[in-house]
Formats: sequence, C-alpha cells, structure tokens
Amino acid sequence: MASTDTTGTKAAAQDGQGGTAGRAGQAGLDVAGLEAGLDALETTGSARVPLRSTLVSKVLPPVTAVVLVLVVWEVLVLCHVAPAYKLPSPGDVWGEVTDAWMQGTLFGYIWTSVSRGLLGFLLALVIGTPLGLVVARVKPVRAAIGPILSGLQSLPSVAWVPPAVIWLGLNDQMMFAVILLGAVPSIANGLVSGVDQVPPLFLRAGRTLGATGLRGTWHILLPAALPGYLAGLKQGWAFSWRSLMAAEIIASSPDLGIGLGQLLENGRTNSSMSMVFLAIFLILIVGIAVDLLFFSPLERWVLRSRGLAARR
Repeated sequence: MASTDTTGTKAAAQDGQGGTAGRAGQAGLDVAGLEAGLDALETTGSARVPLRSTLVSKVLPPVTAVVLVLVVWEVLVLCHVAPAYKLPSPGDVWGEVTDAWMQGTLFGYIWTSVSRGLLGFLLALVIGTPLGLVVARVKPVRAAIGPILSGLQSLPSVAWVPPAVIWLGLNDQMMFAVILLGAVPSIANGLVSGVDQVPPLFLRAGRTLGATGLRGTWHILLPAALPGYLAGLKQGWAFSWRSLMAAEIIASSPDLGIGLGQLLENGRTNSSMSMVFLAIFLILIVGIAVDLLFFSPLERWVLRSRGLAARR
C-alpha cells in the first residue's frame, strides 16, 4: 500500500514537473512570437516608400493647392473684380520676379532678411534655453519671471520697434534686439512647458544612476522635455521672423539694405501691388522652406524616437 502511494506521489510530481515545463515552454514560445512580431513591425516600418507614393501623398496636394489658387486668382483678374492697380495678375507678379532676377537683386532681398533672422534666432536660442531651464527648475525665479515671460510672449513684436530705434538707432543691433525680445520668451516658455511634462520618475531614476546637476539636465531633463522644447523652438522662429519683418517695414535706412520687409514697404510707397505681392510670396516661401527643411524633419525624428509616429 505504501509502495502504491509512493508511486502515485512520484507520478504526480512528474506530471507537475511536466506541466511546469510545458507552461515554461509555452511562455517561451509566446515571448518568441512577440519578439518576432515586433521585428516584423520594425521591418515593415523601415521599408522604403516608393517614389510614386511619395509624390502622390506629399508633393501632389500642395502643388494642386497652388495651382487652384493661381487659377482662382486669374479668374478674379479676368472678371475685373478690382482695378489692375489693386489686384495685379499672376503674370504681373511674375514680371516683378524676372525683373529682380535680371537685376541681380532677388537673392539679395532674401539673403538680407534670412541672414538676420537666422542669426537672431540662434542668439535667442542661446539666451532662451538657459533662461527656460532656470525658470522651470528654480521656484523663486519662476514666481518672479514666469508671468513676465508670458506677458512678453503675448506682446506684439512691432511694439518693440520704436523703443529699439530710439535706444540703438537704425542698425542691425536694433533688428537683433527686436528679434530677441520677440523670440526669447517663446523659447523659454516652450522649454518650461516641456520640463513640466517630464515624469518625476525619470528624474528620480536619473539621480539613482548618478545623473545629477548638469549631467542630469543634459542626459535626462532635456531629452525628456524635447517635444515641448521643440514646440517652443518652432514658435520662437515664427516670432523671430515676424519681429524681423515688422522691424524692416518700420525702420528703413540705406545702411540696413533692402530686405523682404523693406521690399514690402517700398511696394506700398510706390503703389506697386505687384511688388507688394512679390514681397509677401517671398516671405511666405522662406517661412515654408525653414519649416520643411529643418523643423519638420526634426519633429518627425523626435516623434519616431518615442514611438509616437509611424515610420514613413
């Protein structure tokens, strides 16, 4: 009887071990299947998109929109909804483009404004980033400066042009001052918003691993706050560009050269709507180009690195 019980116990133990092994094997298969599925997703996501699909999905829609705008514009001109001096035809504006090209001044207009805008934005980046970190991490500074930054961000950039002219005169320093006063609050507030959205667990984990002080800021805080910081950078560039255009329209001097804002003002002074439209289109093209060439790829990279956007 005892031998029978012992045999039964051994058999049960063997069945239990077999069941445990079976479950372990099944779990291993599940994990392997999950890894294979993730690998398949990564492989599918990283596949090269055909050129035709890229042209149809990304190039064709904006080109179609531009063509429709030109068609509607030409129809309005042909219907004489406004006098020619108020609404020039697309051909008249294209004539302004060709004239500026033949005179060698077209790229001069663009470069005068773009060089100022980019340099002013870089200066705003150098000033706004540490300012945003200090405001986000030091409570007394945030209580004192935070509301001021929000107020400065809502203040129209054009309001800074008259005092900047009085303080600094008609020179490039005045232009950069207006750009900084318009862009720095946006960059700083964007970084503050990004830091506020960082989970406290990330900071505690970083301190546990020895990432404290500047090392923790560089390796933990800034990467975690990057989405909000990037939004602040985009808004900062927009404010930089708008501030510069306002300064160039209001402040004119032979020493400043002719940028896009001054070209717009020259068109108004000369009652040349074709020149006005040329300046508007060039300002718009520069803004679109900066977004497509710099901010959009950077934003896609940030989203993909966090698994927030599909690879395309």
